[in-house]
Amino acid sequence: MPTHDAPQPEHAPDARPGHRPGDPVIAGLLLAAGGGRRLGGRPKALLPYRGRPLVENAVRVLREAGCGPVHVVLGASAAEVRERADLGGCVVVDNPDWAEGMGSSLRVGLASLAGAGAAAALVSLVDQPGIGPAAVARVRAAYRSPASLVAAAYDGVRGHPVLFGADRWPDVAATATGDRGARVHLTENAAELILVECADVAEPFDIDVPSDLARLEGA
Repeated sequence: MPTHDAPQPEHAPDARPGHRPGDPVIAGLLLAAGGGRRLGGRPKALLPYRGRPLVENAVRVLREAGCGPVHVVLGASAAEVRERADLGGCVVVDNPDWAEGMGSSLRVGLASLAGAGAAAALVSLVDQPGIGPAAVARVRAAYRSPASLVAAAYDGVRGHPVLFGADRWPDVAATATGDRGARVHLTENAAELILVECADVAEPFDIDVPSDLARLEGA
């Protein structure tokens, strides 16, 4: 079974929509390891959405926004997610320490991108189906260099997705602990952060508690 030390694609990665030779490679990094503790232990990646596991929607969004390759970090019920979800074309990696929080998944995901030739990683969360390709594409388009630091904003408030230029990955990984994810890096580098307003094209809600499930069922 692949681990974060030796990620393997499920199949050959798909071509990125609209990608031209010479364009910077902006990888999609999907964090999908959560166990859904407040949802009664239902892994978020497998929540039903439009008849399919939620993780498939998140992968589709990254691809339609032009991100590639797409790396997916699994944790809770990883074997079941691999069995039930179509992750063809993705590099799927397991985070054995997923219960420690989002920070551990971010570290595993960034480590899996080493050697992939990506200029940046665009990080998204599996449980935000209200954020579609339009918002992700805006954040992706704000890339300028391997030092880029970009985040979506909703009425001026920072949210997801977030783009980290490759030069930032070591510091992001070093400061990503617990459920804080990249918050330390983002806070310490706020002066360099580019916020891209996305409230007109996306809703940044999370699927965290049972009452949130209605947002999936009504979609």
